[in-house]
Amino acid sequence: MHDNALQIAGKTYNSRLLVGTGKYKDLEETRVAIEASGAEIVTVAVRRTNIGQNPGEPNLLDVIPPDRYTILPNTAGCFTADDAVRTCRLARELLDGHDLVKLEVLADQETLYPNIVDTLKAAETLVKDGFKVMVYTSDDPIVARQLEEIGCVAVMPLGSLIGSGLGIVNPYNLQIILDRAKVPVLVDAGVGTASDAAIAMELGCEGVLMNTAIAAARNPVLMASAMRKAVEAGREAYLAGRMPKRVLGSASSPVEGKIRAAG
Repeated sequence: MHDNALQIAGKTYNSRLLVGTGKYKDLEETRVAIEASGAEIVTVAVRRTNIGQNPGEPNLLDVIPPDRYTILPNTAGCFTADDAVRTCRLARELLDGHDLVKLEVLADQETLYPNIVDTLKAAETLVKDGFKVMVYTSDDPIVARQLEEIGCVAVMPLGSLIGSGLGIVNPYNLQIILDRAKVPVLVDAGVGTASDAAIAMELGCEGVLMNTAIAAARNPVLMASAMRKAVEAGREAYLAGRMPKRVLGSASSPVEGKIRAAG
């Protein structure tokens, strides 16, 4: 995909930056940071955030309105396929039939690495149940292909562990996934700063999803703005096509045909 707009499940988005809503100090900071990011898709942890299931408590949707943003319910905190499927069905009920979801099934509390066996199982169930599934996964190209074959609308390999801020630790596996995929590939997890986001986009990713990198910055609103620019710059660099890497230097100005001094 080489166009300037991101397409997910038949819908077009101008922004290729997707953001989460956790770890901010309050709902106002959440609102301002997300606005500064320019994101149009905002992911929400259904098990941790009130989007209507707890009447009387502050509702995230009051500051992130669904008529302005595409709400992407996610299954963060789920460690089995069954829990993930139930969470997606709850989100669909709370959001009046909304079917676009982010699936993540975690293996353990310490690493937050994806449980691939249950991820594949949940993805198959959800796709059969009519959900449009964007799926968090490892950077294993074979698993990515399997998830695409199941019918997921986007594959989202980790750059590094969730919340680690280590950036893209295995660009080679990610490149294999990108070269083979026929659905959008977005880096999900591990981005720490703007250069990480730019690298993901320069590799050819369709987008980047992040939360901690913005929310845990000293100035989340400023970091959100930086991430917006990084994603845009990385995409433009990818489309432009970088110069070849060389072992030896090459003059910036052409030297052929120039007058040479007499020897």
